[in-house]
Amino acid sequence: MTGAPNDAEKHHHYEPNKQKPMYTQSITRNHRTAFVLLIDASGSMSEETTYGGRRMTKAQAVTSITNALLFELIERARRDDGVRNYYDIAVFGYSGDDEVCSLLPDGRESLTISELAACKATMHTEVFPCRLPNGDISLRELPSPQWIATKAAGQTPMCEALRRARDFVAAWCADPTHAESFPPVVFNITDGEATDCEDDELLAVSDQIKALRTADGPVLLINIHISNCDDSRTIFFPSADEADYPNRYASLLYECSSEMPRVFDDAIREAKGPGALPPFRGMSFNASAAELVAMLNIGSISIKTE
Repeated sequence: MTGAPNDAEKHHHYEPNKQKPMYTQSITRNHRTAFVLLIDASGSMSEETTYGGRRMTKAQAVTSITNALLFELIERARRDDGVRNYYDIAVFGYSGDDEVCSLLPDGRESLTISELAACKATMHTEVFPCRLPNGDISLRELPSPQWIATKAAGQTPMCEALRRARDFVAAWCADPTHAESFPPVVFNITDGEATDCEDDELLAVSDQIKALRTADGPVLLINIHISNCDDSRTIFFPSADEADYPNRYASLLYECSSEMPRVFDDAIREAKGPGALPPFRGMSFNASAAELVAMLNIGSISIKTE
């Protein structure tokens, strides 16, 4: 038989209906969040895919999409007084046997969004599809800033990359200044299976990432598998009733990924269709480059800033 709770137990007991709802903290300079991108840079990323109406390697497509996301985050943080520090950014590439390295300028492990904006970007010409008044699609060449570049060589040390992300977000969440912040979001972008671990090891490190948290909720891990075949079957922010996976790896990605917070439901429904029912998992399998754009937008751009 248990006795009455002591003072310490009373202090640590919270009634569920009195807890602050999770994932509701607005992003401000005093409550910034972090985005961590893990990018597969293995040899298979040299295979071609279609992006923006053009054929290019998967490495080129991911480079273009990642730089576009960084530019979007900078612009979202821009105010009359300059770029405000709403976000911390980390971008790691993984390839070879166990190589995981920062892709940010000067090899910095992370940058605030204002520090990234201050870095000199290489300007490249990108081709973007533009819909004409008659409904036709025209391709326009526009200058685009590039802060990172990816390669395509060697193996896929995904487990080591996830460990690197785990250690980064653990330190970030442990910083008292981030205690109340919207938790970090980790994107793992890959086109194949990990070559440095067994399934249970990948699940274990993914669970370790998802167990990290701020007062606003656990860290979000979104796994994105891209394909060089645009008409293959795609699994995109699946619900529990979409568990008919084509192979073991799709099922593994599902188990490794976070359940998406309700704050993203409307954006996910807009991408999937109004009939889609939450809860959704933060994963896609056989995603095209276009769907990669949607995954990154939903997982980052829809978070509100003040």
